[in-house]
This record gives sequence, C-alpha cells and structure tokens, in this order.
Amino acid sequence: MMDLSDLNAFVAVARAGGFRDGARASGGSASGLSEAVRRLEVQLGVRLFNRTTRSVVPTEAGLSLLERLG
Repeated sequence: MMDLSDLNAFVAVARAGGFRDGARASGGSASGLSEAVRRLEVQLGVRLFNRTTRSVVPTEAGLSLLERLG
C-alpha cells in the first residue's frame, strides 16, 4: 500500500525540480524525500525521475502520476 507521505514527497520534488528545493518547500530533508521517492518507485515498479547530479526530471511515468495527483 502506498503511503500518503511518500506521494506528497514525490509531488514536492516534482514541483520544485529537485530534492533540495523540494525539502525546503515541504519542510523535510532531501535525504528523506529521496528515500520516499525510492519507496514509491519500488512499489510501483517504475522509475519516476531521471536523476542527474544537479536536477531531477520526471519520466513519463512520473509525469503521469503527477497529473493523476493534481
């Protein structure tokens, strides 16, 4: 079962364009958001972000999930 806080973490990262900025916006930590997104990716069996050292970009699956979550 998906955890609501993991979904919120995903949305925060997607909207902010990165884990650090997502953490700032959500009041959490970048490592906490990263772990939450990893859990979601494992549960869903898809990669939600393409990660680089400087940014994260949603994959097609990530964009689809973001659209469904609003």
